[in-house]
Amino acid sequence: MNDLPKIFRLDDRVAVVTGGAGLLGAEFCQTLAGAGARVVVADINLVAATALAKTLTQKGLEALGVGVDVTVPISVHQMVKTVMEACGRLDILVNSAALDPKFDPRHSEHGNSFEDYPLEAWNQALAVNLTGMFLCCQAAVQPMIAQGGGVIINLSSIYGLTAPDQRLYQREGQPLQYKPAYYPVTKSAVLGFTSYLAAYYGDKKIRVNTLSPGGVYNGHDAEFVQSYSARTMLGRMAQKDDMNGALLFLASDASAYMTGGNLVVDGGWSAW
Repeated sequence: MNDLPKIFRLDDRVAVVTGGAGLLGAEFCQTLAGAGARVVVADINLVAATALAKTLTQKGLEALGVGVDVTVPISVHQMVKTVMEACGRLDILVNSAALDPKFDPRHSEHGNSFEDYPLEAWNQALAVNLTGMFLCCQAAVQPMIAQGGGVIINLSSIYGLTAPDQRLYQREGQPLQYKPAYYPVTKSAVLGFTSYLAAYYGDKKIRVNTLSPGGVYNGHDAEFVQSYSARTMLGRMAQKDDMNGALLFLASDASAYMTGGNLVVDGGWSAW
């Protein structure tokens, strides 16, 4: 029998997390580094990426901050080049960068109905959420093939499985708000992209899986928390560290016989 603690270890592996300075991305970086990986915090916000890498380093972990715009091929290839020059290999890619129309107190402008949703905003979301993932995978698989394998984890959402419940975002006496169409469309597309890559690279020992989180609490108002929690079997929203165990499972040898799959961590939301 395998040594169970050991198969979750990531010693001598290099992990790149796009959107690494974000709410979940930062958690993923901490988790992977804590398991022994050298983590590359890749984010469009270089200042935030560098600050997080410094914080991890001060804790005795290995981390490097890198700036990247996942929608720009040159930027993505430069990120991978930087990783290879600094670390010599690339074992794990976590595609966490995405535009996510949040409804916490800092994000309150979601008034566009589907009928008048701006094409520019739609195209921008597809560029980040889909094309960005495509470009990062395209660049990262090259060193993975050369070294004989690797792991890719693509972030989707419960809204890649089910339609948004727009009732959650409405408030009596306030202007109507909506979760825009681009979010479930791009997140459902992630599932198909994962399946494609898993089949395409199976013989190259590159495993590709999806992680689909449920709603993560981030200062939402009490009405939203109550309404959202009532839709889950566990009766609560996720905390930002609730995805870490699943992420580590997918990144490590604990999931060595899993590819093309989708690990849903949503408190039972999608199982009703």
